[in-house]
Amino acid sequence: MGIKSTLLNIYDKQYKSLMILTIVLLILAIGVLASNYVRTGEFVQKGVSLKGGITLTVYTSQEINIDALRENLLAQLPKADIEIRRLTEAGKLKSIIIEASDTEEDQLKQAVTNSGIIQLVEDEYTIESMGSTLGNTFFQQTIIAIIIAFLAMGIVVLITFRSLVPSLFVILAATSDILCTLATVSLLGMKLTTAGVAAFLMLIGYSVDTDILLTTKVLRRKEGTVFHRIIGAMKTGMTMSITSFIAVTVAYVFTSSDVIKQIMAIILIGLFFDMLNTWIQNTGILRWYLEKKEKRRHE
Repeated sequence: MGIKSTLLNIYDKQYKSLMILTIVLLILAIGVLASNYVRTGEFVQKGVSLKGGITLTVYTSQEINIDALRENLLAQLPKADIEIRRLTEAGKLKSIIIEASDTEEDQLKQAVTNSGIIQLVEDEYTIESMGSTLGNTFFQQTIIAIIIAFLAMGIVVLITFRSLVPSLFVILAATSDILCTLATVSLLGMKLTTAGVAAFLMLIGYSVDTDILLTTKVLRRKEGTVFHRIIGAMKTGMTMSITSFIAVTVAYVFTSSDVIKQIMAIILIGLFFDMLNTWIQNTGILRWYLEKKEKRRHE
């Protein structure tokens, strides 16, 4: 018996145990997010673009040791939350962007000047301030948009399959993807920015895509057993996922933009959990539901 046949046999016989594993992962993810909220009042750390703060952009082509600059600024402003990134064009450095919260403009400019690593020359830097109210409002509106997206998604799936239970399975899998990814982002110490929010919105669409592919092939097609229809859907779905995984990995490795890196990192994590939640969790629950329904029909 080959490796492929062995894996398929394990997948066939142990699908309920594997399904429980994904449910445990979901519970752990909820636990991580709940713990964050109890300790900090937030489910995940937010960057300046969501929390509010100061953005200092210094236009320079001189290479700067970003790690040394960050350590120096944190030593001078221990209560501040500081992030620094490079902005390049055609591979050449164009500017250094310093984002800081929990500090004042004058304090940040003085700290940068005192660092001796980078100098602030008149007309060669800009500074912008965003209040916490604006950042929090944007974040709250994003959460509302995600909730509306899930509700709309549920309605579309319900209309498409005309069955409540499979529709709920699709929503559960998509929710698991988002929560597990969000918990992993938190554990990795990443700070969520507006770019990260965009990545999560993209992830919702991708997750639903694979789940609907699975549900369509399993419910609409009648040839073969449920397991064989699942395997047929998996061949198409895994090809999509692996192709996307490779493309996103290449983008993450070769981009020099921190914004794009965060988007790609979140999508990479999300694709991993999407494979687990679609092809283990959703397939397991859907198979269990259909086999139980078929058994009741013959009783």
